[in-house]
Amino acid sequence: MANVRSLILSTDETYHVFNRSVERRPVFTSKREYQHMKDLIRFYRFAHLPMRYSQYSSLSFDVQKSIMDRLKQKGDMEVSLYAFSLMPNHFHFTLKQMKDNGVTTFLSNISNSFAKYFNIRHKRTGSLWQHPFKAVHIETDEQLLHVIRYTHINPVVGLIIKKDELDTYSWTSLPEYLSNPLDDICDTQFIKSQFHTIDSFRSFTHDQIGYARQFAKIYHLAIDVDTDE
Repeated sequence: MANVRSLILSTDETYHVFNRSVERRPVFTSKREYQHMKDLIRFYRFAHLPMRYSQYSSLSFDVQKSIMDRLKQKGDMEVSLYAFSLMPNHFHFTLKQMKDNGVTTFLSNISNSFAKYFNIRHKRTGSLWQHPFKAVHIETDEQLLHVIRYTHINPVVGLIIKKDELDTYSWTSLPEYLSNPLDDICDTQFIKSQFHTIDSFRSFTHDQIGYARQFAKIYHLAIDVDTDE
């Protein structure tokens, strides 16, 4: 595991990236805040945007849809997302960098935009996220599958939800894989192609939650270590 100061983030390579709030304080304290971050993810994955999200969000639904349709058609991306998970005080993304500095640009945009939104709502000032974010290079398809599974079941491993709530939990990308392709945030095709059916992908995800708790004990040794400044 390496942080972004020592790991070179290369275009066309895949990474698991994650960050935590300062003081480990809850930053997603309501459905509205979770949804706001999800909307930022949907918007800022694209490159060469015509405006900031604050301007985009003030437009009518029809105008927003027209802009989003054009962005999708153009396909000019900072990152291509495989999976995400939003937790009360941190986030996980499994993604591919599509442009030079794409991961850093994407994370900077969503983190800064959400921090401004959160600070206004909660009448606070100052940084909201630890710096720098941390990243792990995904070197094999097998590693990618395990990390995506870990990303998706993180709310269960972290005791945020029960196992039977996972398939419809809105703040990970798992529902997009299983039942809600209209979310259209992640590139699900490659991962789905590794399984015969959606049910086999679901089983792969669910059947290893016990294993993932053991995996997390090891993996969080990397996630939770504070990098020396």
